[in-house]
Amino acid sequence: MTDAVDHDAELDASGLNCPLPLLKAKMELNRLASGAVLKVIATDAGSQRDFRTFAKLAGHALLHEEADNGVYRYWLRKA
Repeated sequence: MTDAVDHDAELDASGLNCPLPLLKAKMELNRLASGAVLKVIATDAGSQRDFRTFAKLAGHALLHEEADNGVYRYWLRKA
């Protein structure tokens, strides 16, 4: 599978349950410059709701999301 969006960093949060995928993504975003894109891979179904809400509340852009056989991918652009 090819990447849907070019990204500057990638976080594999596979196997982690809520809220760890989101917490790890927040920590990774803190390290990135404004405008950078973070790709997150998660296996927690609750991450869909979490990442949508987080992006809205924090002002980040959720550029794209994919779900495929229990694997969820998100591309977030840091505000």
